[in-house]
Amino acid sequence: MKEKQSSAAGFVIPSLIGIILFMVPVEYDGKWTVVVKIVSDWIAALIGGYLPLLCVVIVTLSAVLSALFYRKPNFVTNYPVIGATFATSFIWVIIRIIGAVFIWLVYLNVEGEFFSFITGKDAGGFVLNDLLTVLVIIFFLAGMLLPFLLDFGLLEFIGALFSKVMRPVFTIPGRAAVDCITSWIGDGTLGVMLTANQYESGYYSKREAAIISTTFSAVSITFSIVVLAQVGLMEYFGVYYLTICAVGFVCAVILPRVPPLSLKKDEYMVEGKAMGESLPEGYNSSFSYGLALAKARVAEHKGISEFLENSLKNAAGMWFGVLPVVMCIGTIALVLANNTPLFEILGKPFMPLLTLLDVPQAAEASKTMIVGFTDMFTPSIIAAGAITEPMTRFIVAVISVTQLIYLSEVGGLILGSKIPVNIAELFAIFLERTIISLLIVAPIAHLVF
Repeated sequence: MKEKQSSAAGFVIPSLIGIILFMVPVEYDGKWTVVVKIVSDWIAALIGGYLPLLCVVIVTLSAVLSALFYRKPNFVTNYPVIGATFATSFIWVIIRIIGAVFIWLVYLNVEGEFFSFITGKDAGGFVLNDLLTVLVIIFFLAGMLLPFLLDFGLLEFIGALFSKVMRPVFTIPGRAAVDCITSWIGDGTLGVMLTANQYESGYYSKREAAIISTTFSAVSITFSIVVLAQVGLMEYFGVYYLTICAVGFVCAVILPRVPPLSLKKDEYMVEGKAMGESLPEGYNSSFSYGLALAKARVAEHKGISEFLENSLKNAAGMWFGVLPVVMCIGTIALVLANNTPLFEILGKPFMPLLTLLDVPQAAEASKTMIVGFTDMFTPSIIAAGAITEPMTRFIVAVISVTQLIYLSEVGGLILGSKIPVNIAELFAIFLERTIISLLIVAPIAHLVF
């Protein structure tokens, strides 16, 4: 009996710490956020002046060591963290090198007609100074603390409780509910980190990881407020956020059942870790089965050494694997958005649908439909400057959040991880989310305005 209580405590205490850190909403400085984000902001405030240089060092080391370890020298196999972080494919080595070139150009503020496209405040300058300096702290902090959520049975327990809902409705395991809540309350990047970890550990299949990262890494409440404030419609926040939730639910039901997500296979990086969906003999409830799974997970844990190893692996993977990708792809995407008519041309096919849905200023709205693939905040900036109709601003504000996949952050994180989704598939999912969002939000906007 004493052993049973001990194993239950081993599950409950660390899991409660993880929930408090990542999932409990806290009002701080007039905004709702999570403890990890608050601590991240404190650290950023203390060392803010050094963060750009820290990012430069990380991205440079990533490029150099990835090039050196590309052929996987023998000693790398003796150090799993080093091998998992730097031994990557040729294309990702090239992307990391390009990211290093971009970050040095920005950091040194290299001028000239050509380089200004890359180093400008609305391109590489934004990615380094406004994005990477935020991500570098939260990646380290979240990476070091994620084992509280991952390693002590919480996902096994939640998975057993929610499997009867998540599997039939969304075709994914019940444990994915934790990814969604973490993203929704905290940040979409945390959800992608959690999903990537679970996929690499063998708890999600290729199909499940692809669905969860592109469908359940929801935009945080905080960022949704920022977008709505940008278009000057804060008085509509209630209906705005309810609309976002409704669109998100519909997308989560439909997208796993259509290509490209439906074509992904249920193959695992590590076999034998995935949890069964049915209740085994000897258990009369999902609660008792989940508790038993959680205790079994705690019993397997090797203590502080495993905790530290997993923490370092998480943090190193995000620092050296993802930051260079965000620097490279985010900069290229913003250069194209700011200096070419590419996204304006790509948005023209939306004109007939916008006209059919009787959206005011359809031509201006069409320009925002595709540009959200580069950065989520860009459509609201365009709407604030070029669109005067409140209804259209509302529509753009909702869609820019429900599109979900944008290369300057979440999309870049997915591409930089081992989650099996390429850039063409990301764009296809982005288009599907955009069309579904538009079909739902336009009628609601006509009722509201």
